Amino acid sequence: MNQQKTLTLSDVISKMKSVSPDDIALITKAHDFAMDAHKDLKRFSGEPYFVHLIGTAYNLAELGMGPITVAAGFLHDSIEDVPVPAETIQREFGSEILFLVEGVTKLGKIRYKGSERHNESLRKLFIATSQDIRVLIIKLADRLHNIGTLQFVRPEKQVRIATETLQIYAPIAYRLGIRKLSRQLEDLSFPYVYPEEYRKVKDLLKEKKNETEKSLSKFQKNLHKELAKNDYRDVSIQYRIKGLFSLWWKLQKKGNDIEKIYDINAVRVIVPTVADCYQVLGLVHTVWRPLPGRIKDYIAFPKPNGYRSIYTTIFVGDGTIVEIQIKTKEMYEEGEYGIASHISYKEGGHSKSKTNFHWIQQLLSRIPITTKDQPQSSTVTPKWIKDLVEYQKHNLDNDSYQHNLQGDYLKERIFVFTPRGDVVDLPIDSTPIDFAYTIHSDIGNHTVGAKINGKYSTLSEKLKNGEIVEIESRKNGKPNIKWLDFVKTTIAQRHIRNYFELPARPSKKSKSPKKAKLKRKIIQIKTIIFIFLYFFM
Repeated sequence: MNQQKTLTLSDVISKMKSVSPDDIALITKAHDFAMDAHKDLKRFSGEPYFVHLIGTAYNLAELGMGPITVAAGFLHDSIEDVPVPAETIQREFGSEILFLVEGVTKLGKIRYKGSERHNESLRKLFIATSQDIRVLIIKLADRLHNIGTLQFVRPEKQVRIATETLQIYAPIAYRLGIRKLSRQLEDLSFPYVYPEEYRKVKDLLKEKKNETEKSLSKFQKNLHKELAKNDYRDVSIQYRIKGLFSLWWKLQKKGNDIEKIYDINAVRVIVPTVADCYQVLGLVHTVWRPLPGRIKDYIAFPKPNGYRSIYTTIFVGDGTIVEIQIKTKEMYEEGEYGIASHISYKEGGHSKSKTNFHWIQQLLSRIPITTKDQPQSSTVTPKWIKDLVEYQKHNLDNDSYQHNLQGDYLKERIFVFTPRGDVVDLPIDSTPIDFAYTIHSDIGNHTVGAKINGKYSTLSEKLKNGEIVEIESRKNGKPNIKWLDFVKTTIAQRHIRNYFELPARPSKKSKSPKKAKLKRKIIQIKTIIFIFLYFFM
């Protein structure tokens, strides 16, 4: 997603897949309309405002979005900034594009200034997203272009926008599985939020890069030869060096000792089938010695956001340690583009093909939306966004909202299984009580015991990734007020408090301004820590 290149309509269309003549006509019309509507507007950089619109559309095209979404990317600021009447968008482009443009417009009406207004914007963001995930995808593409041109705005605004991007938008992109987008948001925000740390890590990585790039290139050729010897010719091999922000965060965990970080150098091997993934893993281990305890099978046990791959770390032989990531092409596209690769809309009169992945179906909910403003269309909305919208209906103060949003919905996640094999997505350190209330409030309210991996456990036991949880409930079972001491999810806390007719968490507004400000700073720091732990679970 190149933010520096001067983009053209041809660049946008070339990034799209399977576009028909009607698709091209729609996108061209949106391009020309937006260019004319914004012809008198300039950005802080002095460039035409249209540069931002085509940049957003290009980002959407690169994410694999369809013609209606890309057209809405061109038009997403038309109502707010020009302004173009909504009736004109409706007449020229139809109700579906109008719905998307108005969804993004509503998000832009409240700026991120002050806790209350910031939280109101977040509420609007998730409500709009629950109606159509494409609104959030457009917002993320819009944010990516803006963060890439942040050098042209005032310094205090740079820090505010970059911090917000690290705390909210990057983890949302990661949670949706759009890892390519989240990496870019992180790395572009990093120098504004942590300038000194950015410079140190950049210098450190530069030294390491000079040492290892030649070794990686040599290893790539050797791996190609070994695979070819075993009749693996339809294989793509790429190498990369870890991004600055990911490296900085991992350095914090490793005591700033770069020698303890084994995934600075990674080689991605893309093969045709799942069976090939395991066969190539065996082949790699017959030629190169693996590091003990560094094999991770995310195909058998995908990450909570659906990411799948097999990881192993090996000694190359010249002193270099390399992480190998083995995956199919479908897994690669899922890992880079996440939910964007699974959205299936009847755009432009034809359906984009939908891949039927069991894990994605478990982790995402498909909700048909029909409103007077939008024609019926098949949408894909993650369950955690629906849960968040449900949570927002309850009147909690702004401090609680910000704390629970970042602590419950955007922090590190785990997934556990029901005895039937269904996947339940929970915050880290969740307990069987959290699990029970996530399944259903009646199950939570009547829980009397739990088994983890077939063995009885306490109800306060912290669940671990991949465990099988079975809840025992009885009609005479009832909540225990002591559960509030260890449950982690907002939904469990709310139901327990409702049962005992307790008020919501006390507002923190009564604290002194200095203490409240310090508290918010601590929460922000903890939030960043939680978010980045999630990246490396």
